[in-house]
Amino acid sequence: MKLTPRQRRAEHKGRNKTMVDMNLVSLIDVFTILIFFLLSNSGGVETLPSPKAVHLPESVAEKAPRETVIVVVSGTEILVGGRRVASVAEVLASEGDLIEPLKVELEQQAGRQVIRKENEADAKRLTIMGDKDIPYRLLRKIMFTGARANFADVSFAVRRLDA
Repeated sequence: MKLTPRQRRAEHKGRNKTMVDMNLVSLIDVFTILIFFLLSNSGGVETLPSPKAVHLPESVAEKAPRETVIVVVSGTEILVGGRRVASVAEVLASEGDLIEPLKVELEQQAGRQVIRKENEADAKRLTIMGDKDIPYRLLRKIMFTGARANFADVSFAVRRLDA
């Protein structure tokens, strides 16, 4: 069967149209899976926020940090969750071991509702990020106050020594 030039052009034009159509659904699926994979694996490394004023001691500890209530102790102030609760000079000048503003803030942090069930055990854990030059007397007062606020598990943040 012989085609006329007009029919040949129409057939040729129709053939090219089908080649231009592209199925984007499978391409979008691949990119969606790729993005989901990258986002789910990006949170694998847990680090504690470290203020520039705090120089952590070095250690060969291998345990990864957990999400806990963090008490930051610099040379001049004590912070809980980024909020200043007391100054180091006032705490060292006080007689007793209990730091009342710190106890109030820790009790408030402990009273917050635990959103995820697996984080319930971490609600009563405390991490102290203390400058390596703070006196032991101050550290003892902070640990005593944490115990009075019912924080049973106390950890110390350190900088991992690369050996």
